[in-house]
Amino acid sequence: MEDDEDTNSFLGHPDDFITQTSIEQIKLENIIKSIRATTTKDDLNNFKLHRQQHINFILGLLNNLPGGYSELSSSRAWLCFWGVHSLRLLGGHLKEELANRIVSVLNLCKSSGGYAGAPGHCPHIVTTYAAVMTLVEIGTDEALNSIERDKLKEFISSMKQSNGSFCVHEDGEIDVRAVYCAFTVSYLCNLSNLEELFEGSSAWLTRCQTYEGGFGGEPGCESHGGYTFCALATFALMQKMYLIDTQSALRWLVFRQMKLEGGFQGRTNKLVDVCYSYWLSACFCAIENEIFNKGNSTEEDKCLFNVIDLQKYILEISQNNFDLYHTCYALSGLSIAQSFAKTNEEIIGGEINLLEPIHPLLNVTKNAYEKAFDYFDKLK
Repeated sequence: MEDDEDTNSFLGHPDDFITQTSIEQIKLENIIKSIRATTTKDDLNNFKLHRQQHINFILGLLNNLPGGYSELSSSRAWLCFWGVHSLRLLGGHLKEELANRIVSVLNLCKSSGGYAGAPGHCPHIVTTYAAVMTLVEIGTDEALNSIERDKLKEFISSMKQSNGSFCVHEDGEIDVRAVYCAFTVSYLCNLSNLEELFEGSSAWLTRCQTYEGGFGGEPGCESHGGYTFCALATFALMQKMYLIDTQSALRWLVFRQMKLEGGFQGRTNKLVDVCYSYWLSACFCAIENEIFNKGNSTEEDKCLFNVIDLQKYILEISQNNFDLYHTCYALSGLSIAQSFAKTNEEIIGGEINLLEPIHPLLNVTKNAYEKAFDYFDKLK
């Protein structure tokens, strides 16, 4: 959309120190300006979600992956999650035969209580999250009953470190993702004695907050959108947001939405990426209650990011040259933006573009979350 303001540079002011990053940023801004050169405010309702195109793409990959995906053979659990979750968001139909095949594949990925990325691989906390959330999205009794909770708890416990952190796999790296995936799986599957299992985890996570306000993958690392989401979502689910500097985190978050593009960058001085539509918008869901409880916001400015600009970026700029990963997180971000819209006028393209609502901290559709929560709650 045309803008009278000078938005030539994301740096905000002329900067004579040219870097490869600033060069690439200006190139990107020029591309987006050219796309939006003929767009007017009246065109907003013409931005349509290519729903059926995305459904056809997803079902095609879930049924038969092309040879180019062989390099992702160790990420089969993730491919299942990205596909099934995206399909649920779009309201697409998952046939019983395909759902059963996916459950069978994930059963083959079981190993030592957790789930590996592919059959025969070692169990991994991150792919365990992907597998469990896929089964939750499928939502059948067969899918949910296939999760062996006692063995799952043994695996998660075996990854626990003395300082409260978690390894992603045996002798693997330790980072914020591992704590998030371990906790969300334990929380949703209603594993016993969570307080004991995650003793010290919140204290370790607080050490990952940086001077910028975001969170790095481990103490001393750069703030990153994905890791910040993992930390904030974990604190919110633990109801321990009071342990961190929320004002500093909020300041870092609001500067990640790019003025011209409308989407989010994942780190300071990086290009916008549509996958952060979810990671960053979900951060606002995690932090908003703590901000309000401290009296630092009012009802009128409740939405802490620009939901219209984010929808425009996803619908106008990001629906071509797609892949399964970015489709998943773009749709999750679009769903969150729609949920924050205060009026129908703030839903770009109208109700025809509406997606299924999600649990923003778990990234599963709301209906699937509620069914799984009730299912596991009865298994106490």
